[in-house]
Formats: sequence, structure tokens, C-alpha cells
Amino acid sequence: MRQPVDRTPVWMMRQAGRYLPEYRASREHAGDFLSLCKNADFACEVTLQPLERYPLDAAILFSDILTIPDAMGLGLYFETGEGPKFERTVRNQADVDALHQPNANTDLGYVMKAVSTIRSALDGRVPLIGFSGSPWTLATYMVEGGSSKDFRHIKAMLYSQPEVLHALLGKLADSVTDYLNAQIEAGAQAVQIFDTWGGVLGHSVYAPFSLDYMHRIVKGLKRSHQGQPVPVILFTKGGGQWLEAMAATGADALGLDWTTSLGDARQRVGGQVALQGNMDPSVLYAAPDRIREEVERILAEYGKGSGHVFNLGHGIHQFVDPEHAGAFVEAVTELSPKYHR
Repeated sequence: MRQPVDRTPVWMMRQAGRYLPEYRASREHAGDFLSLCKNADFACEVTLQPLERYPLDAAILFSDILTIPDAMGLGLYFETGEGPKFERTVRNQADVDALHQPNANTDLGYVMKAVSTIRSALDGRVPLIGFSGSPWTLATYMVEGGSSKDFRHIKAMLYSQPEVLHALLGKLADSVTDYLNAQIEAGAQAVQIFDTWGGVLGHSVYAPFSLDYMHRIVKGLKRSHQGQPVPVILFTKGGGQWLEAMAATGADALGLDWTTSLGDARQRVGGQVALQGNMDPSVLYAAPDRIREEVERILAEYGKGSGHVFNLGHGIHQFVDPEHAGAFVEAVTELSPKYHR
């Protein structure tokens, strides 16, 4: 990892998504979001769509973060305008005990078929990144029953029934490890763990309830396949204060959101891991000239040398003009070579 390059590589989280009219057309053709995810040909189609528009340096598997809880038997569904929901929640030890422990290659075989289909279609054009949600992030949806603004049920569980939450997180850590290893076997050449909600945790409970389980996953992952290394990226949104502890997990790269200084992060951990990020996705609402200025600022903040993968600090927003996303990728491609001479 951290190998010399001629320019800074770039990809975007959620780069296959609702901001692209071709994605919306594919989703309408598929019928609904879950049908899009569970059909390998559709998943391949939408994964490749941004690569047809932009000179990106990686493809990321098109899937949903909640595939594992769905396979555990909670009944995932989507309501228009309200996001993901579960028919059943996990609120006590009996609920945890009742969860099905999924087998990635059977219960989630549609994801593996998508990975192998995409890898074949890419034919070496760019590497394919697989992914999963972190145990803590998956647990928030399972306990809350969907998205949440206050996380009241899972935080009540954390403080009043910590043993129940640990039992749930342990099951999830085992499932995520199995799931990511199956993706690697199917053809994923790097994997990212999305700890989307780790930043809502208090400082004293982040490690025991989120980071420790991600560390357990990292230790259980295949780090090479077919003679090639398989890099692991950890991304805790809102986790800039914990970068040293995240780097100590043995991950190869850390994702940063826009609240953390890239230059400071490099000083703290940059020699130990690569860094990915970290432009505010909202910058893409600005004019192309302003986007270019922000790209230049971030490149300068990281400075010269390898070890930086340019990305947004979180997923691209659905209302972004695709031309602005193009201006972003173009700016990284044009402006970054001088930092690698």
C-alpha cells in the first residue's frame, strides 16, 4: 500500500446512485431498489455507469449496507421518502438469540454473484472495492428499526443492557467477516468498512462498542487473494478524534470526513496508513471553478507524496449535477500530478 503514483487516485462514495439519470432509469426498469440490488446484471450495470462518465480509479460494488440484517431475518423494506425499515427490531437478548446467522455464499449469494459479474465486466479496467457496514452501524438500524436521528433505543441498550448489545455486535462481527471474505473470494480487490454512525458514540464508548469489533473483523479478513494484496479501508464518519486507534487496527487506509484536517491526519497517522477523503460532498453544489479551488486546497493540505486517495468525505448527494461531479474528478486528475513529482 502507499505505492508511488503519477497522480492522486480518485473515486466517490455512492458514485453509482441517484444523482445519475441513467441510474434512475435502471432503478425504474428493475422495479424497486431491492430488485436492483438483488439482480446481478442490474447491480453490474449501475456499478459501471459512473465509469462510463468519469475517469475514476475504482469501481465500488453496488449493493445496500443492510444486506446482512436482511439475511438475519428482520424483513428489510423501503418506504418512499423514508429510507430503509425493518419489519422486526432487536431490543432484548431473546431477539438477539433468534437472529439467523447468515452464510455469505448462500444467504447472500446474490451479492457474490454481483461481485463476480462486475469483476468480469471490468476486465481489469479498474479495481473493484467491496464493502460492508460496521457492526455498530448495522446494529443501529436493527435496534431502531430504520434510520434514526436520536438513536434512543440503541443508546438506551448500550447504557442499560450492554451485555445484550455486545452479544448483537459479536454476531454481526462474525457475519461481516464472513461476508467480506466471501466478497474477496468472489473478486473484490479491496474492501471498505463503513462505520457511518460511529461518530454519534461518546468518546469512552466508541472503542468498546464500535472500533473493537472492526478490529476483530480486520484481523479475520483475507489480506491477499490469488497472489495479490487486498487492502482494507476503515471509515468512521465523525471519527477524526480516533484516527490513531483506528490505524492501530492493522487497516491499510482510513477514510476521513470533511470535519478533519487532512494535513493534521497525515501528521498523526499518515506514515502508518493511507488516507482517503475528504471533500465535503456539498461542495459539488458549487460552480465548477469553486469545486476546482477546493480540490486544489485539499491536495495542497495533504502535500507531496503518495498515500492519499481523493474522495468525498461521505456519499455524493442525490441532487448534485452530474456535470459538477465530472468537474471534481477532472480537477483531481489535472491538478494532482505536481504533488507526485
